[in-house]
Amino acid sequence: KIDMLPQIEQVKDKDYEILYLTNYVDEFAIKTLGEYKDKKFKNVSAADLDLEDDKDNIEKINEDNKEMLSLMKDEIDVSEVRFTSKLKNHAVCLTSKGNISVEMEKVINSMPGDETINAQVVLEINESHPIADKLKKLYKKDKEELKKYSKILYSEARLIEGLTIDNPTEISNLICELISK
Repeated sequence: KIDMLPQIEQVKDKDYEILYLTNYVDEFAIKTLGEYKDKKFKNVSAADLDLEDDKDNIEKINEDNKEMLSLMKDEIDVSEVRFTSKLKNHAVCLTSKGNISVEMEKVINSMPGDETINAQVVLEINESHPIADKLKKLYKKDKEELKKYSKILYSEARLIEGLTIDNPTEISNLICELISK
């Protein structure tokens, strides 16, 4: 399952070693260790992983589409929406900013007690995927439709991460509506 995450594609392409952590305590242990033999551990799902080769181009694309990305962000519950070149085949992925990852959020929120935490989630959209062009066209001609796509893409990214969808009925209805057009 981990091997199929969208964020893994670029790391594999660059021939970096990947340490697969499957136990709840692993992420906490790795954060405590920090590094091994002068090699720093990096979370492939971190927003600041910074493996993109054409960083200047992506920054320009994000700047050129700032208003569209802001509209999408306002429609869904994320700290940021942005284009990325780190994805190869997948349309979207979730990454996280700050000290709390999406995985850590799942672990802490599954513990007994009333306290819940939220990771600062970033929806990243593959700039070279056909969906990127579709979103740009929708922004120009139908912003309401773009909002629907935003919800569906965010839900898709949450499902990939093994997270629940807040309103599955709404998402199901949106998918049916868009497919039937």
